[in-house]
Amino acid sequence: MMEVSAAEATAFVGSLMWPFMRISAMLMAIPVIGTRMVSVRIRVVLAALISFVVMPLIPEVPAVDPLSVAGLTISIHQILIGLAMGFVLQMVLAALTIAGEVISMTMGLGFASMVDPANGVNVPMLSQFFLIMGTLMFLAMGGHLMIIQLVVSSFQSLPVTGEGIPRESFWVIIKFASQMFIGAAWVALPAMISILTITLAMGVMTRAAPQLNIFSVGFPVTMLVGFIILMLVMPSILPRFNQILLQGMQASQKIGGL
Repeated sequence: MMEVSAAEATAFVGSLMWPFMRISAMLMAIPVIGTRMVSVRIRVVLAALISFVVMPLIPEVPAVDPLSVAGLTISIHQILIGLAMGFVLQMVLAALTIAGEVISMTMGLGFASMVDPANGVNVPMLSQFFLIMGTLMFLAMGGHLMIIQLVVSSFQSLPVTGEGIPRESFWVIIKFASQMFIGAAWVALPAMISILTITLAMGVMTRAAPQLNIFSVGFPVTMLVGFIILMLVMPSILPRFNQILLQGMQASQKIGGL
């Protein structure tokens, strides 16, 4: 009969539990899988399956009791690493939400909103359309597979120790937050400039003909022209989103120390 010592049992539990915490935290934060549309049970089972598969590839974990203070510290560090790597990609889709809100307010569709089933918040209809399009592009480009590969590779550069996530990783998240707003501006800029030009033209017309009711004429014209401009600039959104997603992957890679 094979006997298992307490140290071996503790090492086995730690080698499975701490990778599970990092992977499950990442799955809770990334787009699509981390939304409310995917149940917690599915995410937990998926994280456990990935942890069990990659357990032989993970460097040796410290022989620390998971229920001790040191074990709790390591667990918190693993959760922070997973959340940080997944949260960066959440900001990529947030750039599309901001772009949709800006365009909606510019063309007069800011009042048309709906509840986002993924996050449970009210967003403009145009932002919801951009979110659906961005989610499909994220899945089509294999973004969910790339982030899983990154978090698995992070165990080589950031092994399970008591040190945790480096301080520089938090600065990476802060710097990428500015890239989120810059990316949203680049997505919304063509439509914003075009609609602004139409609005200025309507203002000149109102100045030249004061009897013209700007509210009864300008509002439908601005909305109609806004939809036409969106149809024209829609093909340019894909390369811009690809660039934002690439920057998000690079930021997540830096957080993982890769």
